[in-house]
Amino acid sequence: MLKDLLISLLKEASVTPDAKNCFKITKEYLSDFECIEVNKNITKNQILSKTFSDTGIHLAFCGHIDVVPAGSGWDSDPFIPLIKGDEIIARGSQDMKSGVAAFLYACKNYTNCNKNIRKISIILTSDEEGDGTDGTILALEYLKAKNDLPDMAIVAEPTSEKTFGDSIKVGRRGSIHAKITILGKQGHAAYPNKCINPVHLGANALARIAGADLDNGNEFFEPSKIVITNLSAGIGASNVTPADFTISLNLRNSPLTTKENLERFLKECLNGLNYELKINQSSEPFYTNANGVLVKTLIKALNSLNITNPSLNARGGTSDARLFAKFGIEVAELGVCNDKIHASNESVKFSEVELLSECFLRFLNILEG
Repeated sequence: MLKDLLISLLKEASVTPDAKNCFKITKEYLSDFECIEVNKNITKNQILSKTFSDTGIHLAFCGHIDVVPAGSGWDSDPFIPLIKGDEIIARGSQDMKSGVAAFLYACKNYTNCNKNIRKISIILTSDEEGDGTDGTILALEYLKAKNDLPDMAIVAEPTSEKTFGDSIKVGRRGSIHAKITILGKQGHAAYPNKCINPVHLGANALARIAGADLDNGNEFFEPSKIVITNLSAGIGASNVTPADFTISLNLRNSPLTTKENLERFLKECLNGLNYELKINQSSEPFYTNANGVLVKTLIKALNSLNITNPSLNARGGTSDARLFAKFGIEVAELGVCNDKIHASNESVKFSEVELLSECFLRFLNILEG
């Protein structure tokens, strides 16, 4: 039963990167699938796969079984699932053990009736909510070395917004971090002429940088906006001029804006100042063709459930979908609603999990080569 599977996963306190017994559960559940583990340090990655024919599409489902720490403010034990009517309350219920349970159940009930499918792989990790350095990327590198990368992938992140199926992610923005240090000269605030106040010098530049859009966005991506994340200066004394002024910022960039675009813009704003600049891109943006087989088949599967006109967008933060795109794999994301992810009393409507699993099963049955 789907609910039993989901409850068993939710009972595991798999706070990233500790998988607890989740991979034992998934391996036993799909016992007719080949199981390979690609582990590093304390992170575990599991690849479950089954070959159906010699030709056709190699499809992958991807998800993570790790969760963020429970935190405070819960009305019940976050790792003892509480069922209230249609709701299941537990850490990881939305993000994203519901998605994992949904595609496991769909794959278990798939009857090999679609000759367009050559192979199904399920890629699971215990390191998505953490650094991710030992997670899905290692599984994909392993498959690449075996010349067995999937042709397309579905990541079951919670993508729906108000009702199940109203949103499909066809891309994600990248993430660029920058740290600007404007240099001055520390001294007594009573003698400003003997000091070089970096806050005063950087104020105009900060005004230009804060909230700036580096592109106008498009149909799928919002504008790439600079967000100031931290400001720091001084030693904590009100009568001392600071020696330096540090501005930290983040840019969630669409494919329309690059790290080089950001660096050029910041240097223009900082022209004439004595400063140091460090920029790091932690993830790259990607976009999947909305008219491709993968997205069109997901829409058809939703339509068969009387769910129409899903929004195709790239909103939100990063996910492991970006790693599939890095390997040239067509990828999209579809899952339950995401209104309570990472919150206390996180919960999921089980009716959404049922719809998601049925959608995945219908996807498998109607996928065309």
